Amino acid sequence: MTDPRGVVLETARLRLREFTYDDADFLVALLNDDDFRRNIGDRGVRSAADARRYLDEGPLTAYVAFGYGLWCVEERDGGRAIGICGLLRRDTLPHPDVGYALLPSARGRGYAQEAVTGVLAHARTTLGLPRVVAIVSPGNVESARVLDAVGYHPSTLVVAAPGADAVWLYVPRS
Repeated sequence: MTDPRGVVLETARLRLREFTYDDADFLVALLNDDDFRRNIGDRGVRSAADARRYLDEGPLTAYVAFGYGLWCVEERDGGRAIGICGLLRRDTLPHPDVGYALLPSARGRGYAQEAVTGVLAHARTTLGLPRVVAIVSPGNVESARVLDAVGYHPSTLVVAAPGADAVWLYVPRS
């Protein structure tokens, strides 16, 4: 559950909070990053209006339906939005999966690992989710490295969305 300000969790350097329509411009930038489009996919978000639609159809709906979703990742010092991280519920996967992406300027500083670790702990302790998986596009070495660092390994190739290319299903190491 979130506090009244929308903050879901905090780590040493990061704050994860629910998205609002005020994040539309940030989402346009993030979702149009070349690495995001190549490794995650083109979400068709080109304007603030598209970003608000994306929020309505994705994170904002998920918060109500599941009590979790993708959250905005901010630096605690200064509050600059640097990425997304959170939990998704897909009909094609047997468990919720952790997803994440950062702006290029925030990469290589350990933020992805810190955010994923925080989300996984929140999933276990606050949400009571017994298992969380992850998916990674083949060739996305950076995301695979993050998941390896938090104790996950590739299991099998799966199709996570109808008509999409196969991705690696990552599961916790036993």
